[in-house]
Amino acid sequence: MPKRHPALSTALEAATLLFFTAFFLFYGLVPIFGGDGIGLVGADEPRYAQIAHEMLTRLDHSHGLEGALEACVTPILYGKPWLEKPALYYWRAMFAFREFGVHDWSARIPSASFAFVLVTLTYLHIRRFRPGGQLDAALITACCVGIIAFARGASTDMQLAAPFCIGMLGWYAWYETGSKFWLFDIYFFVGAATLAKGPVAPFMAAVILLAFISLRREWSLLRRTIWIPGILLYLAMVLPWFIAVQHRNPNFLRVFFLQHNLERFATGRYQHDQPFWFYIPITFLALTPWAVISIAALVDAVKESIAEWRARRQKDRYLGHPRAGDAFPEFLVLWAFIPIIFFSMSRSKLPGYILPALPPLTILTGDYLNRIRARGLRKSLLIVHSVMTGSIVMLVLLLPWQVVHTGPVPTRAVVAALVAGLGSALLILIVVFRFGVGRLRTATMIPLVVMLLYVFGVGPIFGVGEISSTKRNIHLFDASYSARPLANLLEQVAPPNETVAVYRVRRDAEFGVAFYRNHEVYNYEMPGGVPSQEHILIVREAYAAEILPYLGGRTYTPLFTYPAQSLVVYKVSAKPQ
Repeated sequence: MPKRHPALSTALEAATLLFFTAFFLFYGLVPIFGGDGIGLVGADEPRYAQIAHEMLTRLDHSHGLEGALEACVTPILYGKPWLEKPALYYWRAMFAFREFGVHDWSARIPSASFAFVLVTLTYLHIRRFRPGGQLDAALITACCVGIIAFARGASTDMQLAAPFCIGMLGWYAWYETGSKFWLFDIYFFVGAATLAKGPVAPFMAAVILLAFISLRREWSLLRRTIWIPGILLYLAMVLPWFIAVQHRNPNFLRVFFLQHNLERFATGRYQHDQPFWFYIPITFLALTPWAVISIAALVDAVKESIAEWRARRQKDRYLGHPRAGDAFPEFLVLWAFIPIIFFSMSRSKLPGYILPALPPLTILTGDYLNRIRARGLRKSLLIVHSVMTGSIVMLVLLLPWQVVHTGPVPTRAVVAALVAGLGSALLILIVVFRFGVGRLRTATMIPLVVMLLYVFGVGPIFGVGEISSTKRNIHLFDASYSARPLANLLEQVAPPNETVAVYRVRRDAEFGVAFYRNHEVYNYEMPGGVPSQEHILIVREAYAAEILPYLGGRTYTPLFTYPAQSLVVYKVSAKPQ
């Protein structure tokens, strides 16, 4: 078969990268890619989106430069300063709201766009410094579960991870080339990561670089990395906001640094206690479906790093070894391990914390597949990878039943899921045995594409049916885990400015309703949380009888029930004068 012209091969590779990356990160998210999927979920997504919305409103009503700066400096939630996180996400969400309107999907654009830039720059970096594995490394990054999930989140996790990882790649490019152009990368992008989550970004970068420099005993790197123009760039990016927010909010340093950095790390104050080993299964799940091959790639890189370290100690570069003197595996191993170890030591643990550790693992995976292309993948490893991918397909196809808890899964649903899972596993095996490891990426992505089409497009099948008859496009996951369908129902029975209160509901429902109605929601369990005026009350059905002591004889009328989240909605009269 004649070889393609290099320019044509590059164009096809770039088109493949852009198409699949856009699909994995944006499909089901924005309207032009089948948007209006799952609404905001959890407590953080609607809360962060609401902060950006309120900041934009203040900016729109500000007067002069001083007013605009005031609106952009202090994050505001329900009219009060919210000082838990720096402002990068809020600024980017404000821009997305200004350009596209205030929607749940536009609240997620900052994360999706940062993930897109991360994948693209990963491709360009590997193509420049480790040609051959660039498409594998980039697309494995784009289609692993952790990246797909957090790229679709209105949160600060991707705002930290993407620029941090780009900065680390930039530093290693400087290490190989000596060009100051690349050294600017780490200062600029770690500065952006600092504006996303604070001092954890420069701290992790410093520990990774110090570990790498120490193991290689190249101490001059430390002196050359501490570069005055880069430091000035970092300070020019970071200090203005920190100084301005402290000037306007004298309690900022205490709230942000002491409570939400040091106390969050050292204590269980925020009720996210997890065992030390928590991030081992989380990392495995985040790398799915590539987890097994990623582990093999990591083990291979660790072995090479140890051999390289021993060779350096013996003043021997083990001449003749194909990767003699290659520091890249060692750098990626340290970069992957250090965030996992660091956050494992924290009392407070959330899955998104180890997101910066995923790209080095996916890059190792892509590089590993490129290097073993000639000799092929071990059959046992290929079989486990295929079975794992097929199992994921089965689980996703059966998700609707798990969501609505409709009893035993019908036999036809189980059979269909088994056939789809087995077909996915066989597809991978047949394609790789026939065409080689170079096609493993394509064979694995096909089931992933089908799964995303199913989750965000086709929706529930196997006769599960609709939960709500108000809108046919509200699928099961949205109805069960987002407040958007509930807010839509409220819109039909209450004007936008109608007061809403909650009792014993999940925090995601409380903050979600507040975002979708753009109005603070009262909570009966909080001091002063029972409105004196007429209002709508949302109660967990199991606790409906407990609201009587709060009402003090006021009348309340049931409006509707919301079975998807076991809620009942009442109309409560005003407090008697």
